[in-house]
Amino acid sequence: MNRATINQTKSSKEITYGETHSERSLGRYAQRRQGQDKLGSGAFEGQYSFASRFEEGTGTNPEELIGAAHAGCFTMALDAGLTKVGLKPTRISTTAQVSLEKVGEGFKITTIELNTEGEVPGIDEQTFLAQAESAKKNCPVSQALAGTDIKLNAKLVKSNAA
Repeated sequence: MNRATINQTKSSKEITYGETHSERSLGRYAQRRQGQDKLGSGAFEGQYSFASRFEEGTGTNPEELIGAAHAGCFTMALDAGLTKVGLKPTRISTTAQVSLEKVGEGFKITTIELNTEGEVPGIDEQTFLAQAESAKKNCPVSQALAGTDIKLNAKLVKSNAA
């Protein structure tokens, strides 16, 4: 049994992955690679399996969790950057698409595409795009994923009240 536990700083989360097994046959690998993901805070608990990673199975997978963390971190960094220059976003929505590809004998996260929309009264598109680029560059998760191609699609949405 392999148990991987990641304990981070007090402000971060603890992620525990359940039992894993090493098997030579991909078929046996697919049947045996399953378990539970649980955040130490209790904010999330769910299953993972080979099927949830490489097929259409139920549950989550590491790439989905990385995407969620990246989208959340980027959104907070963009909000903080806009607030720091005196702007008050009314809405920022970000998704992350994580591409896992076979490279050589293994797999690699090759690209993460952040798609964000922001509704920010009193800002022009050029300033919004500059703030979004800065958030992409400076959010801690982007920095941790520096070896991955990170793409950004940012869109300023005009408020209905404007």
